[in-house]
Amino acid sequence: MIVDIINKKRLGKELSFKELNFFFNGYLDGKIKDYQMSSLLMAICIMGMTDEEIYALTKIFVDSGDILDLSFLPGNKVDKHSTGGVGDKTTLAVAPIVAALDIPIIKMSGRGLGFTGGTIDKLESIPGYNTSLTDQQIIHQAKDIGIVLTGQTATLVPMDKEIYALRDVTGTVSSVPLIAVSTMSKKIASGANKIVMDIKVGGGALLHTRKDAHKLSELMKKIGKFYNREVETVISDMNVPLGHNIGNSLEVLEAIDLLKGKIKTGNFYSLCIELASEIISMAKGVSKWDGADMAREAILDGSAYKKFEELVKAQGGDLSKIEISKKTKQIKAKKSGILEKIDAYKLAEISVGLGAGRVSKEDKINPKVGIVLNKEVGSMIKKGSVLCTVYYENVKDFDPSLVLDAFSIG
Repeated sequence: MIVDIINKKRLGKELSFKELNFFFNGYLDGKIKDYQMSSLLMAICIMGMTDEEIYALTKIFVDSGDILDLSFLPGNKVDKHSTGGVGDKTTLAVAPIVAALDIPIIKMSGRGLGFTGGTIDKLESIPGYNTSLTDQQIIHQAKDIGIVLTGQTATLVPMDKEIYALRDVTGTVSSVPLIAVSTMSKKIASGANKIVMDIKVGGGALLHTRKDAHKLSELMKKIGKFYNREVETVISDMNVPLGHNIGNSLEVLEAIDLLKGKIKTGNFYSLCIELASEIISMAKGVSKWDGADMAREAILDGSAYKKFEELVKAQGGDLSKIEISKKTKQIKAKKSGILEKIDAYKLAEISVGLGAGRVSKEDKINPKVGIVLNKEVGSMIKKGSVLCTVYYENVKDFDPSLVLDAFSIG
């Protein structure tokens, strides 16, 4: 039956709820092996899934664990998710901004998927930060400070945790149906009734075309409607890295700079304000313009950064102990001109090679390494000027000429 199901999907036929349930729960129970599940995931990645299959698989994922009851929190409960990109640390900034405005947010995030960084990996670069809260700890902290950023609990969509890790290392991360099922099952089980999805598209994203991005947007909204959840989506560009910093500790530090009001321009700042305004608009019933103003004010009056400090303290982290590598290499321009392109995907691959991401699901993350961009697209470049700075532990982990190749100067 195992091979029959794989072959059925390989031929592009629709799988029944019974067949999907047998296969995915079989994997969770250890009866289906990694190589068998990898085959089915690849077949899904190539052949796609019908809406009915997606609804069925979402239910199978949700039913694999508990659903968090957030009825103890007053008003609307919000959640935010990104499909992943290079330098994407928006959750670290957006969640404290909205929580500072008395909008409770409980976000359960994942680790790095493929070449994209994971929010949990970033949070764990803060020494002592606990990303493995129990349901009771989540509820207590939500009541106390109105914000929780943690990993999936053992009882919440355990199916996704196992499939997520396997997708990471089997070339199946970019499947639109699998992204939709993975994302929405976690959001549904997390208990929020208002959900904002940041769908990234471009060379440094899992999705490379706007067509796929819009397809995913519609799927997420359909699943949300099926489960009586309001879903709004933002489709954002990921052809260049988001912000200046790539790498776990480096990205936390950049998020801190934004929350402290030190960053007031650029694609990272603009996207954080846009996502926060969507959440504020949904939660408070105000316009997106008013939501954006409220988000900016939360940064300016210091309440957003104060909320971030409360979050880190509540989960045992110590911001004063964040480390970045002392070993650095400046990459300098070989000619003068205008910086026309920064290849996000190439820089992501280099960052993974440094140790900031995973090649296999067993790999350990080095939080101290990464890349800091010194220039932005459109900048006038002089020969010899610094394009970026590489933070490394072992000089053999990267080739400076390949880093330079990520910058196109015309």
